[in-house]
Amino acid sequence: MSERIFFDGLIVAWFILAAIVCAALFFVVAPYGRHAGSRRWGPTIENRIGWMLMEWPAALVFPSCLLFGRDMNPLTALVFVGLWEAHYLHRAYIYPLMLRGENKRMPLSVAGMGFFFNLVDGYLNGRYIFSFSGGYPTSWLYDPRFLAGLALFIAGFVVNRQSDEILRRLRRPGDSGYSIPYGGMFRWVSCPNYLGEIVEWFGWALLTWSLPGLAFAVWTAANLAPRAWAHHRWYRDRFPDYPPGRKVLLPGLW
Repeated sequence: MSERIFFDGLIVAWFILAAIVCAALFFVVAPYGRHAGSRRWGPTIENRIGWMLMEWPAALVFPSCLLFGRDMNPLTALVFVGLWEAHYLHRAYIYPLMLRGENKRMPLSVAGMGFFFNLVDGYLNGRYIFSFSGGYPTSWLYDPRFLAGLALFIAGFVVNRQSDEILRRLRRPGDSGYSIPYGGMFRWVSCPNYLGEIVEWFGWALLTWSLPGLAFAVWTAANLAPRAWAHHRWYRDRFPDYPPGRKVLLPGLW
């Protein structure tokens, strides 16, 4: 079997698995963060280490694919790597160190599934862009698809970072409690950090105009939409004064 046949089959399987996982996560909430507590998921590791373990494969695998690529325009390659790493260097190395509160733990199994997810997505996107796409010329950087996707990517990136910072500031160092977040997109939805990340990766799918990019975006939504629903219910159960008009993920809709 050639790598390209394996690659194409993996993309198909990846879409199917995303649908299955999305449905399952509306019934089973992964036990980390505010939903931690279940011991049925096996041994646990420190939360910060778990985040780093989950995220670093994407930060390393995607640019590594550039080393084995062929006929890649250096300017577009630099742009793609820069956008990808803007997200993943922060998520893998900066975000975990900025977490406040007590040293929570997450199941090693959850971190392992995150590791696998990011490994596959880093491979699919990296190999396609730097090898199987046929290359992106410099003219691609002013193609309407790239420009529209870039606008979405930046908008999602900003919303994601702003929302994470609002959540972080809810706690003082050493504080482990939860409270209702306000400001930014929290005015309309319970999980704007997740909304921002979903928008970010659909922007990536558009700016790369690629099936692997779309698979990554679909997986992001499949993972984060059910978790946003779980967060929304958690807020409503815990806080009687939770804003009644605030939606789950999509302002005014859901």
